[in-house]
Amino acid sequence: MEFLESLNALAAKIRQQGASIATEEATKNAFVMPFIKNVLGYDVFDPQEVVPEYVCDIGTKKGEKIDYAILKDGQIQMLIECKKIGEPLNVNHAGQLFRYFHVTTARISILTNGQIYKFFTDLDAPNKMDDKPFLELDLLDIDEHAVPELNKLTKSTFDVESIISAAGELKYIGQIKREISAQFTSPGDEFLRFFTARVYDGAITARVREQFQPLLEKAIRQYTADLVNDRLKSAMTGVNASMPIVVNAPSPVVAATPVESMSTDCDDEERVVTTEEEMEGYFIVKSIIRPVVDSSRIGHRDTQSYFGILLDDNNRKPVCRLHFNRGQKYLGILNHDKKETRHPIAHLDEIYNFSEALIEAVTRVA
Repeated sequence: MEFLESLNALAAKIRQQGASIATEEATKNAFVMPFIKNVLGYDVFDPQEVVPEYVCDIGTKKGEKIDYAILKDGQIQMLIECKKIGEPLNVNHAGQLFRYFHVTTARISILTNGQIYKFFTDLDAPNKMDDKPFLELDLLDIDEHAVPELNKLTKSTFDVESIISAAGELKYIGQIKREISAQFTSPGDEFLRFFTARVYDGAITARVREQFQPLLEKAIRQYTADLVNDRLKSAMTGVNASMPIVVNAPSPVVAATPVESMSTDCDDEERVVTTEEEMEGYFIVKSIIRPVVDSSRIGHRDTQSYFGILLDDNNRKPVCRLHFNRGQKYLGILNHDKKETRHPIAHLDEIYNFSEALIEAVTRVA
């Protein structure tokens, strides 16, 4: 728990100060040194643990420095090369790491810009740093699967053999996940052909690919939405005990306003864009109210002003509205007079705080 808290604290600091950091040195002082000290647990002021500006002459390269070398039991275990926050990280930025890796006892190299950390080892060839990282960590989007592996690099639990043995699996799982994400976002020709061939019996011509491209993209969006819905259903049935179900927590309320017909904002439908956040909010509301109405009766209609959730696809049976089109999000709940009270929310999970009000609203129109 302490380890995760340290990660989250550093992430909060990056959100607060990241935009004001203009140099590599400032990045190291503000973010990288706290990462080494508070997350990895090494004393940045003890030269027997952390050596800044580490120098190791290599051939004709004299006086070249690596930003940090981390030692344990007198041996260099990790090398860290830093860039300014916001700078992209790729192999071209890791020249010094490549050169130093094979002439030191280090088995782990880290390339970072203070927010993103890429961890390398020598899986492909002994004593030669790999081109691709075995682990990536983005402090503003922490992957829960990376946390236990990162914990193995801390001073108190450092186990290089365990890290290396797990690195191969981590490396390829990470690459596969990124490839899946890329294909889901923008399906390539091979990906399109793969699925088209399984549902279409004819020759896959250019015209057929053009026809199936939007169908595949739509299927991916629906499949992703179904996964979210399934997870929410599991949470509501108790599989995930950490998910709140009914919490009577008071929240600031915006004054009630008369509700207009659900259909008044449906003009210019081509300008309406339904976001993933709106769909996730819809599935949360659906999971809350499905114990009292059949889930097949719960639908939604998106407009330029709000995302409406209603019963039986009937404008006269509104349940609530999601106002997610501005910086401040609101959950609008309708009373018996069809007047809407907007409740400000900071995160989608706060919708669960209004479970009783949502159930009351759907029961009223059912």
